[in-house]
Amino acid sequence: MCGIVGAIAQRNVTPILMEGLRRLEYRGYDSAGIAIRDEQGRLQRIRSVGKVAALQARLDEAPLTGSLGIAHTRWATHGIPAERNAHPHMSGEQVAVVHNGIIENHAELRSELEADGYRFVSETDTEVIAHLLARELERAGGDLEKAFRSAVARLVGAYALAVASPADPDRIMVARSGSPLVIGVGKGEHFIASDVFALLPETSDFIFLEEGDWGEVRRDGVFLRDRDGNPVERPVSSSRLHAGAVDKGAYPHYMLKEIFEQPSVIAETLEGRIYKRRLLEESFGHETRALLDGARNVHIIACGTSYHAGLVARYWFEEVGVPCQVEVASEFRYRKVVVPENTLFVTISQSGETADTLAALRGSREMGYLGSLTICNVPESSLVRESDVALMTRAGAEIGVASTKAFTTQLVALRLLALAFAKRGGAPDAWLESQVEELQALPRQVEQALKLSEPIRRMAESFSDKENALFLGRGAFYPIAMEGALKLKEISYIHAEAYPAGELKHGPLALVDEKMPVVCALPDDPLLEKVLSNLQEVRARGGELFLFSDRRVKIDLDRFQSLTLDDICPGTSPIVYTVPLQLLAYHVAVLKGTDVDQPRNLAKSVTVE
Repeated sequence: MCGIVGAIAQRNVTPILMEGLRRLEYRGYDSAGIAIRDEQGRLQRIRSVGKVAALQARLDEAPLTGSLGIAHTRWATHGIPAERNAHPHMSGEQVAVVHNGIIENHAELRSELEADGYRFVSETDTEVIAHLLARELERAGGDLEKAFRSAVARLVGAYALAVASPADPDRIMVARSGSPLVIGVGKGEHFIASDVFALLPETSDFIFLEEGDWGEVRRDGVFLRDRDGNPVERPVSSSRLHAGAVDKGAYPHYMLKEIFEQPSVIAETLEGRIYKRRLLEESFGHETRALLDGARNVHIIACGTSYHAGLVARYWFEEVGVPCQVEVASEFRYRKVVVPENTLFVTISQSGETADTLAALRGSREMGYLGSLTICNVPESSLVRESDVALMTRAGAEIGVASTKAFTTQLVALRLLALAFAKRGGAPDAWLESQVEELQALPRQVEQALKLSEPIRRMAESFSDKENALFLGRGAFYPIAMEGALKLKEISYIHAEAYPAGELKHGPLALVDEKMPVVCALPDDPLLEKVLSNLQEVRARGGELFLFSDRRVKIDLDRFQSLTLDDICPGTSPIVYTVPLQLLAYHVAVLKGTDVDQPRNLAKSVTVE
C-alpha cells in the first residue's frame, strides 16, 4: 500500500528520499510528499496529488535541502486524494509524521485533541498522530523519545511510523505494529523504508523491525525497544536483491517483462529441488520435512491471486489423498474454525506482508494446528520470519500490481509440496518420476506459450471494446479462469467474472448474448467433452468464444477465435494455460490505454485490512 522512506546522513537526503519514492511507485498511491529539516533547523514540507513526478516538479521550483528527512506515497483510506490529506502530516512546526496502516481509534483521539484546541485540516487518521505527538512533546518538555512512547501507547490499529522533529536534528523515531518497516544500515548514515526496494541504491544491509518494536534511528546507530520497552538488538540481514532488479529493461511495461520472465523464474524455483526425475526433499530443509511427516491435512489461507493458486493446489493435494481446505484470509480470521488433528497451516503471499494473511497466521497459533508453512517471494518478509518454515518461490522482484510470475511460481511451489505429500502417501515411484519430468519440461512449455503473444495481441483487438466478459473452466481450470478474469478486470477495467462451466445453466447463461465474450481454456483432459458441451450452449445464445486449446483438441463449434498451444503435460497444464490469459489481459489493457503497471485504486502490497 503506502510507501515510507526516511534518511539521516551527513549529506543532502532529498535525492535519496525522492529516488526511494520512485522505487515504491509500484505499490500504488494517489499522492506524495516530503519533509526535510533544513540547515536553519526548520521542517520544510512539499506535497502533491498524483505521481511522484509531480512532487519532483514542485521540488525543482522550490528545492529543499537537509540531512534529515521523511517522505511518503499515500493510498487513500481516510479522506479523498487531495494535498491536504497527503503525508507527511504536521502539527504546526513541531513534528512531521509519515504513516502506513489504519488507526482504529482515530475518531476518539480527534475529539480529545480538538477539545484541547488542536485544529485539523485533513480527514486522515494520520493527522491525529501528529497532533497527539505535539501535545505529548509539550507535556514532556521537548523530550521526543518520551513523547513518542506516550503517543504510540495511545494508538489502536495497524501502523508503521516515522517521525521527525525540528527540535531534534539527530534522530528519527520509528515504530511498527501490523505494517512492515525496515531500516537500511549505512556508514555514518541510516535509512528507513516500508520496502527494501526503496533503499537498494544506498545499501544492501537491513534491520527488520519485529511486531511491536519502536525506537530511534541516528546517523551513528539504531536503538530499538520491544513493545514492553526493553532494549533489543535485531540482526542485520544482507539482501540478495540488487538495485537493477526493479528496472523495466527494454520492455514497455513491468507486467510484460514479468510475464516473459516466467520460464527463467520457474526454472529458478525448481533449481535444487528436483534432479534426475527425483524430488529432492532435502532442499526443503530438515524442519520442513519433519513438519510434512506429521501432517495429514492442509489448510491454505491467502488473498487475491494467491488464493487462486491455493484453489488450484487443492485439486493436486486431494489427487494424492490429502484433505485440503482453501480460504480467503479476510474471512478465515473472523470465523470459528474446526481444525482437524495434524493439520498443516499454509499461507501464500507474494509480498509476505499481506495484512489479512499475516493476521490469520498469528491467530492460527492458538487453534491447534500442527505448524505453519508459508509460500512466499520475499525472504525478509514478516510471513517468512513468523512462520515455522518457508518454501520460497524465487520469482525475483515483481513490480506490476497485477501478479504474473509470482502466481506461476507459487503454483510450482505448491506442486512440489503436493508431490512431497504424495511420496509420503506411498505413490508409485514411476508416477512420481513422471510428475518430476513434467516439472522439468515446464519452463520450455511456458516459453512456447509466450510465442503466442503477437497472435493474442491480434485477438485482443476484437476484445478491447467489450464491457463485460465471462471466463469458464472446470476442475483445476476453474480457478485458472478466476485468475484470468481477475487479471482482465485489474488492468483493463472490463467487468469480468469466472464460473465453473457446468454452472452456466444455473444463472450466468442469462448474461450471454452477441455482446458477451466468453473465454475458456480447453486442455485435453477427462472433462473436455463436458466443457465443449457447455460452450455449445454459449454459441446457441450468440456469445463470442475466445478459446485456448491443446493441439490434440478438436473443436466442433462455429464462430469462435482460438489459439493452439503445443501438447501440454496434464499435471502442470494449469500453469501453462495461465500464460495466454495473462497476455490477453495485458494486450487488451494496452489497447484500451489504461495504466498497466499501476491500475487505478489498487496497490501491490495490501498491508491494511
